[in-house]
Amino acid sequence: MKRIEVPVLIVGGAGCGLASANFLGRLGVECLVVERYPATSPAPKAHYLNQRTMEILREEGLAEHIYASSTPAQNMARVGWYTSLGGDGPLDRKRIGIIDAFGGHSLKDAYEADSPVRSANFAQMYIEPLLLDHLATYPTSRIAFHQELRSFVQDDDGVTATIEDRGLGETYEVRAQYMIAADGGRLVGPSLGIEMDGIERLIDMVTVWFAADLSEYIEDESVMIRWFTNPEKGGSWGSGVMVALGPKTFGAGSEEWLMHFAFRPGEAGPLDATTAIPQIRELLRLPDLDPKIIRMNDWKVQGVLAREYRRGRVFLAGDAAHRHPPTTGLGLNSAIQDAHNLAWKLAAVINGTAGDTLLDSYEAERRPVAANNVAWAMMTFQNHLTIDSAIGLMPGVPVEFNIGAYHKLFSETPEGAARRQMVSEVIGTQRAEFQAHDIEIGFRYDAGALVPDGTEPPPRGLLGDVHVPTMRPGHRMAHVWLDGPDGQVSTLDLARLDRFCVFVDGPANDWAAAVAAAAAASGLTIDLVTVGEGADYTTQGDRWAQVSGLQRGGAIVVRPDQHVAWRSAVPVGDATATLLDVIATVLGQRMSETLAV
Repeated sequence: MKRIEVPVLIVGGAGCGLASANFLGRLGVECLVVERYPATSPAPKAHYLNQRTMEILREEGLAEHIYASSTPAQNMARVGWYTSLGGDGPLDRKRIGIIDAFGGHSLKDAYEADSPVRSANFAQMYIEPLLLDHLATYPTSRIAFHQELRSFVQDDDGVTATIEDRGLGETYEVRAQYMIAADGGRLVGPSLGIEMDGIERLIDMVTVWFAADLSEYIEDESVMIRWFTNPEKGGSWGSGVMVALGPKTFGAGSEEWLMHFAFRPGEAGPLDATTAIPQIRELLRLPDLDPKIIRMNDWKVQGVLAREYRRGRVFLAGDAAHRHPPTTGLGLNSAIQDAHNLAWKLAAVINGTAGDTLLDSYEAERRPVAANNVAWAMMTFQNHLTIDSAIGLMPGVPVEFNIGAYHKLFSETPEGAARRQMVSEVIGTQRAEFQAHDIEIGFRYDAGALVPDGTEPPPRGLLGDVHVPTMRPGHRMAHVWLDGPDGQVSTLDLARLDRFCVFVDGPANDWAAAVAAAAAASGLTIDLVTVGEGADYTTQGDRWAQVSGLQRGGAIVVRPDQHVAWRSAVPVGDATATLLDVIATVLGQRMSETLAV
């Protein structure tokens, strides 16, 4: 039997697996991705890339392509709720409510202050080929399509996997030091006996990707997602959700659209390309519409979390570790962020600069974030039902009652005005989904590869919409624009995946020698960045002082994944000893063995 040896085997070549391979490739770690399908996904699937994910992809050099090929900011600035697009009845073509979203309109200043990038709307059928093409720039990363993991065993030194070439019907072995399960939970987690907690099947969804000219019916081109509430169908999740997809023209002229239909488990019925067209026509109140069905896929809404992220030399990532309702768009974003967290740690251990205990920090850091994300997505999913309640809809009542609720909502009566106010206020609470700024970039690690500084985290908006930037250990390093030798850069531009970075407020002083000593002792690349008067970089205003928490001479250490590992607000007595100790603690190494000077 043929045998391949590779440091890292990645099972699954969708978003998480491809991202993992790109990050490992950038770090020079050889890896092999095996994907059971013959090509990348032909279905849109996930489409929202939040700011944190775009920061990561910007570092990979992919952001410019994504922005050039995806929805412009002005066409993804709002989300709206409507009765229909067409029709001439008294309840047709009514806007129920609207909310700013994804950093648009009223959100623009806050989102721009907190990140050098904006979010994007770029469907997974485009993301995966982009990541695949980029993978070709890393000669140490390979992907094999139509190859399926059949079984695996692990020992103290590695993992031996049996892979089937589905085209040839032949099997072969892959021997790896470590394995990343990015298989969506299909085989690896269950084979290890790792249980998933949560709701396995909340509702069933059918997504219809279709082409149609809806330009004459679209009045607000800033709206990217349109929720239709239908009294006959029973409200938001009983009706349908439509997303403008582009791909060449955006806004009203979008050539393609996604429509999501929800069903109770087992009740989807024979919804296929033939039966979907009447549903679309009925929902939109456009009986003469001639949509062209491009593709349909069905899936189940889950809210589950793996009890373990690591078992020996196997790591669960992405959907293998957590699966969320689609609300807040946290699924693919969390998966890419899992990969970003794990890749540098695997590289450090494989390259011999870190101890194996560093890999334990992957679960310690990412699982609590995923637990919060799953719970958050469940909450925002359920909250749509409160919008239905505000309208006056009730489940299980005669349809005439719910139709009457809509008539009251739009009536020029005191009750109608009160209802509209109620709906507006309740839709405002859905900012937990569409303005989840802090959920997207404000997550933190409380334990793991970091050294706490004893400070309390900044306050968080209860609905996830208020973000307070910080450089407290465990948090993503806050974005600040700096002026330097090569022009203006973000603090995030200076903290890169292949190195640690020490930021000092003011001149380098003893930190230059400390960085040189730590780099020599650890074998790491460690950059030194000085900010402020007499430093390499300067900044305008007081944002640096506010978010760094540093006084002159204070310093922070930033990990390769741009999370802060350590901070001292004031100068330390022995910078070299301090930095050596910080690096040793973060990497899980013994000072006496590996970082002695």
